Amino acid sequence: MSIKLTLPLKKEDIKNLKAGDSVLLSGELYTARDAAHKRFYDMVNNGEKMPINVENQTIYYVGPAPAKPGCVIGPAGPTSSYRMDKYAPMLLDMGLSAMIGKGERNDEVISSIVKNGAVYFAAIGGAAALISKSIVKDEPVCFEDLGTEAVHKYTVKDFPCIVAIDSNGNDVYKR
Repeated sequence: MSIKLTLPLKKEDIKNLKAGDSVLLSGELYTARDAAHKRFYDMVNNGEKMPINVENQTIYYVGPAPAKPGCVIGPAGPTSSYRMDKYAPMLLDMGLSAMIGKGERNDEVISSIVKNGAVYFAAIGGAAALISKSIVKDEPVCFEDLGTEAVHKYTVKDFPCIVAIDSNGNDVYKR
């Protein structure tokens, strides 16, 4: 049975999650892949204000395909998370609550997840068409010049994922 959670996540929700738990997320989250993460990183290092406030937010690592007529979005499966590992600790230190992607994370990211009481969810790769049915609204936010890597705000309903790394550092990839 899946745990239903509302975004943005509360610290007590995150604290109660265990690696391997199946969850359904509903609410708003942001999208960002490597190019957007690099821009965030550069902005922070240059003393600039980021275009989104990541505090208590969730970022989904996705680059969706174009929407078919009558659909909110096209297939929207997760991308490999390791490409964001260089940037994730900075965002977690800025208050990011959760990340959604696929695949393992490095030790620095896992330590930062524990330090900040955050969580890493794995979405199911190869299920892009299924996942897109959980996205009920898509709103561009910034970096439109990046095309499919632009930052968007999604409103999701019952978005399926698994707790891959919980706030205690338990990791489904290292069992």
